[in-house]
Amino acid sequence: MRTALSIAGSDSCGGAGIQADIKTMTLNGVYAMSAVTALTAQNTTGVRAIMEATPEFLKQQLDAVFEDIFPDAVKIGMVSSVGLIEVIGERLCRYAAKNIVVDPVMAATSGGRLIKTDAVEALCAVLFPIAAVVTPNIGEAEILSGIHIGGKADMERAAAQIGDSFGCRVLLKGGHSINDSNDLLYDGARFRWFYGTRIDNPNTHGTGCTLSSAIAANLAKGFDTETAIERAKDFISGALGAMLDLGSGSGPMDHAFDLCGRFKEEAPDERQETNIGI
Repeated sequence: MRTALSIAGSDSCGGAGIQADIKTMTLNGVYAMSAVTALTAQNTTGVRAIMEATPEFLKQQLDAVFEDIFPDAVKIGMVSSVGLIEVIGERLCRYAAKNIVVDPVMAATSGGRLIKTDAVEALCAVLFPIAAVVTPNIGEAEILSGIHIGGKADMERAAAQIGDSFGCRVLLKGGHSINDSNDLLYDGARFRWFYGTRIDNPNTHGTGCTLSSAIAANLAKGFDTETAIERAKDFISGALGAMLDLGSGSGPMDHAFDLCGRFKEEAPDERQETNIGI
């Protein structure tokens, strides 16, 4: 079985971060592992608190994984400080990690900031050059490129600016604010658009985490980058299209939309009553 490692923060309400990554990787057919960069106290309405892992503890987690079950792909999500970024870069280079997907998480869907200002430069300098693909959204791409994005031409300029500056492939996610979920891949030489259909679902908590971890899972299984992106977009469309509605804010998607079989069945009411007191 192919394997994938998520290096990211924990989301206590389960819709994003490590939890979303594990669900996504599992549903995309790979064995999921994790190295936790931070604990967050958050729900669908906002982030209440963040407690970072120490760089030394993160190093121990990474060593524990790579020395025993070497991952076929690595997804990097929330890394909020320079020390954590430097440890990740050093260990991934030491182990010659492959199929690295970097999702430059800067804020939660609810708006809470998840990265320190000085860490953005380290993220670009240390992790972008070793990535198979980097997956910023519009807001993140504006910060990384310094370009205001208002449409298709701006997306192309911003993607090229990021890719050329840091030597990486860039998948710039359009999102509903710019277009109907049309994403742009820049590989250093050419652009390719991946077209999607708008899904009218306000519950988008964890979409970035889900897309990047689905790409990593498909890279782990041997798909090329463009096919991995296509498959990941199909997966996230299904998860959004299931129209799960939990929480009072921007809720999570249904990562298990394609899970079927007897282990998903709920017990009938009479069986639940029969088992009371046993």
